[in-house]
Amino acid sequence: MKIILAQPRSFCAGVERAIESVERALALFGAPVYVRHEIVHNRHVIEDLRAKGAIFVDQVSEIPKGARTIFSAHGVSADVEAAAHARGLKVIDATCPLVSRVHQEAQRYARAGYAVILIGHAGHIEVEGTLGRIDGQVHLVESTKDVETLDLGTAERIAYVTQTTLSVDDTRHIIAALEKRFPKIKGPDVNDICYATQNRQQAVREIAPQVDLMLVLGSANSSNSNRLREIAASYGIPAYLIENACALDPDWLEGVSHIGITAGASAPAFLVDELIERLQTLDQIDLIPHEGVLETQRFKLPAGLSGSA
Repeated sequence: MKIILAQPRSFCAGVERAIESVERALALFGAPVYVRHEIVHNRHVIEDLRAKGAIFVDQVSEIPKGARTIFSAHGVSADVEAAAHARGLKVIDATCPLVSRVHQEAQRYARAGYAVILIGHAGHIEVEGTLGRIDGQVHLVESTKDVETLDLGTAERIAYVTQTTLSVDDTRHIIAALEKRFPKIKGPDVNDICYATQNRQQAVREIAPQVDLMLVLGSANSSNSNRLREIAASYGIPAYLIENACALDPDWLEGVSHIGITAGASAPAFLVDELIERLQTLDQIDLIPHEGVLETQRFKLPAGLSGSA
């Protein structure tokens, strides 16, 4: 059985930075360190950090006054930030720099008097944070149908930004619909799109035509992991999103000679290793590395994590 390993796969630079931020804070300041929402969307990561002394909460109001607090990689709204400061929390902001860039771009448009459109998924934590960072007229669109029914009133200056876990391919049709309806609309440069999302999706597009089955490691609440599975399935092959090797159903391998394996940007690399080990117990395998993009991007840790308590 031949296995093609996607490149890149697993953690991106923003996720590595967020996890390292929690670990560094625990090492510098000791437990507990409070984290608003899951630092990244992966159960294995959360359980590991919880065991080390991190406490994950949904609301700032659950955090004791004055406690050390970390904002997740997805970013937070201005109201959440204000609430944290009102409680005297010692905040470490682990928002992914690419998410922060979206916030800044949207804020610039809003200050210049533009009606801002955010392309993203309603209810996603990153989208909620971005919406809460924009002062002025802002509209969320999820599909081309939303574009058709969009009511911007008398707005003449219009701009859009996108959720970072959506790739160029994910947003292409929506952007085309926006440009058709609003010919003068402004948007981000392609370089502002999250490279990690694009790279992982492109790897799946290159591998899917070569395999009989695609396995995607990631949590069910991970937007980027779900999208990887959807892309693989669009090529007419069985594609499964699994949390770990234990979730592999041997029946899926019946009649399969080529398997593609990838992992979402929030899934640890060891999950891939464990899945390969599980497959080795079921059949003789031949590992074939996919020659995709080699990511070398690294982000500096947030302020407050370079010294001692």
